Amino acid sequence: MTLRQKLLLVALCTLALPVAGWQYVRQMETLLREGQAQALLASAQAVARSLVVTGAVRPADAGGWYVQQAPNPITVDGYGDDWAPLTPWSQSLATPAQQHGRLLLAQDSGGLYLYATVPDTRRTRADAGDANALAADHLILALGNANGQRRYLLASAAPGLSIAKPLDPPVTGLPDLLTAQWQEDGSGYQVELRLPHNPPPRTLGVGAYVATAGGDPLAVDVRPLLSYSDTLSGELARLAPDHVQARVLASQGWLLARSGRLDTAPGADGQPGWFASLIYRSLLATRLEDANLWSQDVPRLDTPEILQARAGQPVSVWRNGEERGSVVLAAAVPIETAGRVDGVLLLEQASRSVPLLANRALFGLLLTSFGVLLVAGGILLAFATRLSLRLGRLRNAAERAQLNDGRLGGLFVQGRFPMTDAPDEIGDLARSFERLFVVVDGYTDYLRTLASKLSHELNTPLAIVKSSLDNLEHALQEPALHGPEALVPEAQPYLARARDGVARLGTLVRAMSEASRMERSIGAAEPEDVDLRDVVRGCADAYRALIGTRRLDCELPAAPLRMHCVPELIAQALDKLLDNALSFTPAQGWLRLSVRATADGAEIELANQGPPLPEAMQGRLFDSLVSLRDKATPGDAPHLGLGLYVVRLVAERHGGTALAHNLDDGSGVAFSLQLRGMPRQRL
Repeated sequence: MTLRQKLLLVALCTLALPVAGWQYVRQMETLLREGQAQALLASAQAVARSLVVTGAVRPADAGGWYVQQAPNPITVDGYGDDWAPLTPWSQSLATPAQQHGRLLLAQDSGGLYLYATVPDTRRTRADAGDANALAADHLILALGNANGQRRYLLASAAPGLSIAKPLDPPVTGLPDLLTAQWQEDGSGYQVELRLPHNPPPRTLGVGAYVATAGGDPLAVDVRPLLSYSDTLSGELARLAPDHVQARVLASQGWLLARSGRLDTAPGADGQPGWFASLIYRSLLATRLEDANLWSQDVPRLDTPEILQARAGQPVSVWRNGEERGSVVLAAAVPIETAGRVDGVLLLEQASRSVPLLANRALFGLLLTSFGVLLVAGGILLAFATRLSLRLGRLRNAAERAQLNDGRLGGLFVQGRFPMTDAPDEIGDLARSFERLFVVVDGYTDYLRTLASKLSHELNTPLAIVKSSLDNLEHALQEPALHGPEALVPEAQPYLARARDGVARLGTLVRAMSEASRMERSIGAAEPEDVDLRDVVRGCADAYRALIGTRRLDCELPAAPLRMHCVPELIAQALDKLLDNALSFTPAQGWLRLSVRATADGAEIELANQGPPLPEAMQGRLFDSLVSLRDKATPGDAPHLGLGLYVVRLVAERHGGTALAHNLDDGSGVAFSLQLRGMPRQRL
């Protein structure tokens, strides 16, 4: 990963700013909602206490039968078509067979109606007037008012009209005759009738008897009648706060009164769009109840919050509004009298301000964070770019300063290493590089001139040793004039070995001196424009007389290959390469000398058959005093490894390099000179 990419990654850490801001906005939105919830709960508790004080809510010791408002006029025919809209809120009716029937009560402008369904697959039939009517399948109705209670027996031997038989003495205000419609199917029977409603009964008892199950034929479940009250709704409208929908629920969740409507009209700030609503619901208000559970047109609410309020604990909840972009706060509190919960008060308040404020804060934060991120990223990118360019200058200066042999050529621009005057850490690094290169340049120059110094200093000691050996041999041979055994035979091998060592040292010193002279001569050589084909062709013709039984192939391009160079130096380099190749090429082997044009100059290659180069030595063959010949073909004459070193000097003098590699087929090796030509001097 580059430095620029790393700094860009660091710039991405500024994304923590919008994340932290998002968390802050969520917390502020939560605190805002909690404040509104506490305020609405306080209002709901105040309204609930007022309802208790005014006695608007009637105490309910037990559950009651709820009478719904019929959306359409009801026809008493024993069928449930008119009751279909009310069926989802039917009430359970227990039977002796432990099979729950369903009971529906409804009222409209024409009266109060009852519809009961009883599951019974094995019917026992009898009319209400029969002597065995209580032993057959039947319904017991009990109507009660302030004067008392009266029971009625409903039974029928066949579907159709059924007359209820009173079981108790007359009671003032209660009817003597009830007519009903009795219908049957394979699952049971249905009873539909109209109850007295002027005045309506206070209590209603219903009991279903199934003959095959047995039990008490006169058992009846008596409960008070509950219904929506306009009087209570008016009282609630006077107590409830403005712009709040209020509902009073019985302890079982039945709707007793309602006032107000949810204010879902757009405010002064307008209605939020779908994107803002999506952002609010997904990023901020993640805990919103479904609006369908709080429908305004249902006769009963049975949500967990209502159940919690029925248990005596106030609770608030936020839910989705019916309109886009709106949320609704609902507060449910118990209506308690002397520690007894008589009902539940539900206040609901629509709010667009919370989503609008939260969205506005979030969008403002996102825009600010995005701007800060862009600025910070741009600054870091510019800094990383400048830092990369400065480091690139250091790298380029170091690469230009160091040559292949360790010498520092064309060291610095304007005599100084770049950026050494910078006051920061890059300047410290540049100054350290400059000092390092100065020390390395001095040490490399010392090593480069060491050979000439040693050759000069060793000439005198070698001359002394050689003359001493000559004098010693002459002194030992003088007695030989007087006798053949004057020279001790055992001394002759040591004397010969000493002379051989002196000769090898002399060769070494002369070679070192020759290398020093060669470096100076290569540096002082004058270039000229020549055709490399002529240089290579002339060398190839001369080499064929020197290689014996070996075969030499010469490959030249068809077009002239002009270059500004020193042909004598190139020929000398080829001589060194040929001398090296002959040491490893077998007697019947082959050599191939070729030249070809390249994009920036020319390449001369000499390939020969022979053993491959060791991998560890391929990069060191052109260094000074490095040779493989003593291991490959040992001989009497020492090989100092200066030939390929001269080849490298010639290649570098012509702006190129010297390379060596094994042939792809493994048959031998190839040495190449990559030349770019020498610069032309201005007159």
